Amino acid sequence: MKVLVTGATGFVGACLARHMVAEGHEVHVFTREKSNRWRIQDLSDQLRDHFVDLTDADCVQTAISHIRPEGIFHLATYGGFADQQDTTAIITANFLGTVNLVRACERVGFDFFINTGSSSEYGIKQEPMRETDVAEPMGDYGVSKLAATAFCYSEAVQKELPIVTIRLFSPYGYWDDPKRFIPYVIQSFLKNEVPRLSTPHSVRDYIFIEDILQLYQKMAETPKLIGGIFNAGSGLQTSIGEVVEIIREIMGSEIVPAWGSIGAKRMEPSVWVADTDKTRQLGWQARVDLREGLRRTIEWQKVTVQK
Repeated sequence: MKVLVTGATGFVGACLARHMVAEGHEVHVFTREKSNRWRIQDLSDQLRDHFVDLTDADCVQTAISHIRPEGIFHLATYGGFADQQDTTAIITANFLGTVNLVRACERVGFDFFINTGSSSEYGIKQEPMRETDVAEPMGDYGVSKLAATAFCYSEAVQKELPIVTIRLFSPYGYWDDPKRFIPYVIQSFLKNEVPRLSTPHSVRDYIFIEDILQLYQKMAETPKLIGGIFNAGSGLQTSIGEVVEIIREIMGSEIVPAWGSIGAKRMEPSVWVADTDKTRQLGWQARVDLREGLRRTIEWQKVTVQK
């Protein structure tokens, strides 16, 4: 199958592109000339790379008309990191970029279009987040992701198109960004350095990358999913303090993090976990528990750091 992956230089996008190559598909990716390709550099001869800025509607249309992908995995995003605060850039990349891509793909037809949303679309809740909850995002990133999800839903339902959205909770695993919490803690312990962290009480729903890839594949293989929104989470909430203790135990480290040495970057809710009933009904659920996922991530990081 001929597939397109946007955001292929990012964490989840790179892993998905690698997975699709391994599955034997013809994989096309959209990147920009200044994109950091370290995650897919070794696949340069197995990917069809197109320099495309999703905010340029004409450029997107030209590329899509040339490629004519049968399946689209849309993972390109901006604003997920603390240093990405430009409101215009966030809205333009996440919302208008999605509009441009969907409209271009509509003109050539496709078997499936999987948009990638975020748990940030829900906002702060006091119980597990369900796809039918009223979305109350806090901040530009969550607002822009919700707008993209709403657009995808509208197009799918009005035109009976196979467009769905996967709302990612907290993915971790191979090829994660070194600045993110889990790889940062692992590499700190590997270097015998003290991790500088904010509070051990922040909570997340951590989902291992291999489980996420299986969900994307499940969505691609399931026909007639028109406008659906699906949570990609484990259904279990864990504090970052608990995560650190699991990592310390697996690695046999005696280093204690410097909690409170940096300030919190955003409001931290007391509940942040996915309701996974809808994806379970689809026939998918997380298989890799947190301890095993962290063990695999640590082993991968050891090899990566040694290189």
